Amino acid sequence: MRRRTFLTGTALGAAIATVPSFVTASAATTVTVGSLAELQRAIDRAVAGDRIVLANGTYTVPSGGAITVSGRHGTAAAPITIVAESRGGAVLQGERGFVFVDSSDIVVSGFALRQSTTLEIPANCPRIRLTRNDLRFADVAGLDWVVVRGDDAKIDRNRFHDKTTEGIFLVVDGPGSTAMAQRTQILRNHFADHSYTGANGGEPIRLGVSSRALSSASAVVEHNLFERCDGDPEAVSVKSSDNTVRYNTVRDSRGGIVLRHGNRTTVEGNHLLGGEDGVRLYGNDHLVVNNYFGGLTGRALVIGSGTTRDHHSGETTEQRRGNDACDRAVIAHNTLVGNARTLSGESRTHAPSDVVIADNIMVSGTGTLVDLDQTIGFIWQGNILWGAAADGTLPSAGYRRVDPRLRLDTDGVHRLAAGSPAIDAATLTEPAVTQDLDGHARTGARDVGADEYSTLAPVRRPLTPSDVGPNAA
Repeated sequence: MRRRTFLTGTALGAAIATVPSFVTASAATTVTVGSLAELQRAIDRAVAGDRIVLANGTYTVPSGGAITVSGRHGTAAAPITIVAESRGGAVLQGERGFVFVDSSDIVVSGFALRQSTTLEIPANCPRIRLTRNDLRFADVAGLDWVVVRGDDAKIDRNRFHDKTTEGIFLVVDGPGSTAMAQRTQILRNHFADHSYTGANGGEPIRLGVSSRALSSASAVVEHNLFERCDGDPEAVSVKSSDNTVRYNTVRDSRGGIVLRHGNRTTVEGNHLLGGEDGVRLYGNDHLVVNNYFGGLTGRALVIGSGTTRDHHSGETTEQRRGNDACDRAVIAHNTLVGNARTLSGESRTHAPSDVVIADNIMVSGTGTLVDLDQTIGFIWQGNILWGAAADGTLPSAGYRRVDPRLRLDTDGVHRLAAGSPAIDAATLTEPAVTQDLDGHARTGARDVGADEYSTLAPVRRPLTPSDVGPNAA
């Protein structure tokens, strides 16, 4: 069945209605199909604005076959949409699922994807959107589930779950060996239950790879939930430059947010709760602001040392894999409570340098709050330390030891109570930090830590499964 849908009641609809009968007026159509053969035929003739609905059911793509989207082009305002009849109701299994070739402005929505090979968005396919899908590919060792190489891809409101072997849920790479896909959006996804037990290779998200580290990607990773992501020490592994990782929640996971390679990435407003590692930094000119670290059993915040001072073009593959010492980062307005190791460093050849650590709250009952070995030119100011843990290796002028008067809220986050000495006590004026962890405005003199004291309900809280995935708003 092919149902034609016309625009009516608008200027455009009126214009179409007046087209002479001898002129063919193109219009978007909606077609419902009930087999893979019908689906392929509908895709092959689709034009901008068309919507293709696959009826609910389980469909097995034959060995060696695929659902091919080739030479199809929607527009930004009128994409070609391929959608399941109901979310998760159309199950696609078999070796391969969707294969994109020389296409743009395509939306794939609502499928349960159960394939056993990588779903790739190639470099010649810009503006591809994967939304509201449930992904549980075959548990094949070394299989990366989704790989993005095309510009302006959007991966949103999907669920990636249940993998026990090496392989990454979502990789962003690019054309060639050094370039990065541009402006990838990764938002409102639920990444859960990656239980690979190897030393590395089981990240939920990897942005780039060593050879692409110096290339700008301008990717945004926001409002995603990571739960029980234990396949790698890095839940979000950043190996490219100029990215933003914000408003995510990492809960009960081995992995944290790691800027492993690259420069100028912002890590803002994330909740890291009850897992192992928090945030680890290498490379230059990063901003780490408004993050909350609570109850981590490993290292909450690591300022990395390096086997090299700076990565540069012309390095060998082995040199590029090395760690680049963290230089000129700004670490401000973070709250770290009850972590086994609060702020620590490493002991490679090149010490981190010229890092600003300002207006953070660090509270712990055990161990040492600051455990950095060698540093060069660090600036410490306005920090508040509290608890039975030792102060550690920071200058006395860089902190006050005073009870910040934190209250534990029902969402598991410690926020400022009335009368806290952190209120209006921040010292850093640049860069601008206009909001706090909760999404409240920072006005006037800023407060120390991730929370700006307020009696208003938070705009942003730690994410739960109802906030992300196929049924998220």
